[in-house]
Amino acid sequence: MRLCSHPLKSDTPMTQPDAKYIRWLVEQSMLSNAKQFATNYAGQGRMWQRPYAETQPRDASRLASAWFTAYPAAIITRENESVLRTLGDDQLWQALSAIGIQGLHTGPMKLAGGLRGREVTPTIDGSFDRISFAIDPAFGTQEEFVTMSQVAAAHHAVIIDDIVPAHTGKGADFHLATLHYEDYPGIYHMVEIAPQDWPLLPDVPAGREAVNLAPATVDLLRDKGYIVGQLRRVIFFEPGVKETDWSATDVIVGVDGVARRWVYLHYFKEGQPSLNWLDPTFAAQQMIIGDALHSLDTLGARILRLDANGFLGVERRPQGPAWSEGHPLSVVGNRLIAGMVRKANGFSFQELNLTVDDIAAMSQGGADLSYDFITRPAYHHALLTGNTEFLRLMLKTMREYGIDPASLIHALQNHDELTLELVHFWTLHAHDTYTYGGQSWSGEALREHLRATIYEKLSGENAPYNLRFVTNGVACTTVSVITAALGIRDITQLTEQQKAEIQRVHLLLVMYNAFQPGVFALSGWDLVGALPLPPATVAALMTDGDTRWIERGAYDLVNVNPDAATSQAGLPRATTLYGPVDEQLKQPGSFASQLRRLLAVRQAYGIYASKQVLVPEVTNPGLLVMVHELPDARGTQVTALNFGPTPLEETIVLPNAQPGPVTDMLNATVVGELSQRGELHIRLGGYAGLSLLIAGALPT
Repeated sequence: MRLCSHPLKSDTPMTQPDAKYIRWLVEQSMLSNAKQFATNYAGQGRMWQRPYAETQPRDASRLASAWFTAYPAAIITRENESVLRTLGDDQLWQALSAIGIQGLHTGPMKLAGGLRGREVTPTIDGSFDRISFAIDPAFGTQEEFVTMSQVAAAHHAVIIDDIVPAHTGKGADFHLATLHYEDYPGIYHMVEIAPQDWPLLPDVPAGREAVNLAPATVDLLRDKGYIVGQLRRVIFFEPGVKETDWSATDVIVGVDGVARRWVYLHYFKEGQPSLNWLDPTFAAQQMIIGDALHSLDTLGARILRLDANGFLGVERRPQGPAWSEGHPLSVVGNRLIAGMVRKANGFSFQELNLTVDDIAAMSQGGADLSYDFITRPAYHHALLTGNTEFLRLMLKTMREYGIDPASLIHALQNHDELTLELVHFWTLHAHDTYTYGGQSWSGEALREHLRATIYEKLSGENAPYNLRFVTNGVACTTVSVITAALGIRDITQLTEQQKAEIQRVHLLLVMYNAFQPGVFALSGWDLVGALPLPPATVAALMTDGDTRWIERGAYDLVNVNPDAATSQAGLPRATTLYGPVDEQLKQPGSFASQLRRLLAVRQAYGIYASKQVLVPEVTNPGLLVMVHELPDARGTQVTALNFGPTPLEETIVLPNAQPGPVTDMLNATVVGELSQRGELHIRLGGYAGLSLLIAGALPT
């Protein structure tokens, strides 16, 4: 295969690709492997034994309601030991099980990046640019993954894997597509540009495979009927690097001897070509379903994340940007994937940062669980401002759209930035009217006000250790959100008093996420109390503007390699406040020990399986109250949290509640009585939380 750097020069030699190389590419391709894998299921009765049409969120959380979310590149291992072997180590699982963890989300483990000839090039997006069903040798082997699944099962836990329905890396499948081999072009949202229009396309710089198109070029190609045009937002926008979601290849001679230039869509980075979910070949569907079944049947996972699954449909509109978010094809595509996963005895969840409308629509028959992007930025706003009004607004918005909190994964830090896109107020509801702070706001104006407040408090002069991430949000850890909220500008010399205050706030955030219905998730960075890395230590990884690397420092969960300065992937070790988890569990006042105490109460009373019946109005700005009906007639549970530093007292009314004793569930003591009028008195210290039990259920 030869890429021509001067596509219009007549003396440029162009030859067809070598047949042996084509055969090798086919052997490596995910589509080819998926087709072979599918033959194991054809005509088999086992695919008809389980319900699959409807989502099963409560069954999924019953299987595993408390998750540890790993990030493979950040995990410190023993010398000459793989990440997968470390994640399957019994010492680690003893610690995780003691805390109450029931599921381990590995993060993407399969080979990612691209191909240059037969050489695999590195991942450009944390292994989310998948190119194979094979485990990345940097993380271990397939056998080690299977062993990890078995060890987790021995500790009454499950493994949670990933599939990426929206895009791939530039692996064998992409190269076969650009070579016009069989039905491979149908995998991607890519369009062949006629030779007479090649002058519209920019030259591809030497050493590059493609070049990003300028907005004006995208408009020209749209007007000529090639592509759907610009999308509503450009994720990973960076001037001079990515100004649109479209890139053009150089001239590529196909297997048929025809020279072509292609323009392809990539919602994310240039090396992540988007899949075409409505092509007559249905090649993308075959490939993604094969990937999912491989994870469930071969690797032993029980739950799968559908990453970036809201971007499966794109359509031209007569005016304005293309229809690319909340598209019905995304709903259909997700139902197809999720239904197949349920047929194969698994569950799925979606990481979907779209409007509440879209999340509600895609939860009908789609993924069983959804990542809680609805209240995640809102609870951070509550902490940074000491005011829960926006958080209460989002909890009530969920109720309006019929979204059950039990269908959500309520999480602390993950591998991504703290997203501040607030898409709900930007797209469909930009001109709707909201009441906030005693004023009326348009959705668009409210979004900008909230974003400005969070940016000011969480980055820049007030928190220089956190960095803005393009236009999406802020790169930070949970601990560095807390330090910003506490007004700490210098995190290099934290006092013991400050560390204790950070831990107290951290446990408050645990209570918000864990003491409501649904799945609770936290990361390795949370378990060890990681601070962000100094930007200079990961400068080489941030040349494309991706500042998230400061929040992905290496961590050692059970002190397997105390002398290691980096992870196997080369990420520098993060400074941590809490230390290894197994050592923390020996100290009753540690973060891990307090986490274990909270999760034990959550599990014993079935709070994860409860039903949220009320989010009452309050007068104290820092107070949030959530009222839940516990399963199996265990009574009513009240989560009361103070997101501010000042102690508070308030009396709330629970309508039609039966009078009786009120029990502090964390301390197993009676702390008061619910009055005849349903009055419940709440007293909280700064950054403190309560879980109260009231006998009997409230009328719903």
